[in-house]
Amino acid sequence: MYILKVDEEISLKLLEPTDADELFTLVDESRMYLRRWLPWVDEMQKATDYKPIITMWFKQFQMQDGFQAGIYFKGKLVGVAGFHAIDWENRKTSIGYWLGEESQGYGIMTRVVKKLVDFAFDEYKLNRIEIQCGEDNAQSRAIPERLGFVKEGVVREAEYLYDHFHDLVTYSILFKEWMG
Repeated sequence: MYILKVDEEISLKLLEPTDADELFTLVDESRMYLRRWLPWVDEMQKATDYKPIITMWFKQFQMQDGFQAGIYFKGKLVGVAGFHAIDWENRKTSIGYWLGEESQGYGIMTRVVKKLVDFAFDEYKLNRIEIQCGEDNAQSRAIPERLGFVKEGVVREAEYLYDHFHDLVTYSILFKEWMG
């Protein structure tokens, strides 16, 4: 079930348990690349490890608490992006994303995040969106910077990655800034 067409090359699709093999293969092919920034990579050792996660993501969508969707570039699964939990009372959310190593450098994630921001403001009527990136992850940080997000600061030792803590940079954009 596709939920959002980004452009002629990219679409976002809610993943189903039958997509677990394809998701596992994508992560496995980029395992060393992804584990530099994502704390869950080592836990996912076989395709069946993704089935409960995919089920959880579908429930998140059903409960209108955001969604995680597969990123399809020219029909091929290349990553995942979506909204973490939505704070409806304060009309805010955060966006998370990752892309397989081979799909870097095509502007895919910038287009995806731009579409997610448009969707959050237009469809969900939110007021604030945050993105957190590893401080040393220049590729990931370039996305909110390119899209005009404001750097709010660095959250020191905010995430544990296997054998060390690392700092996260917090970015945000407000509805009035995006539409202005």
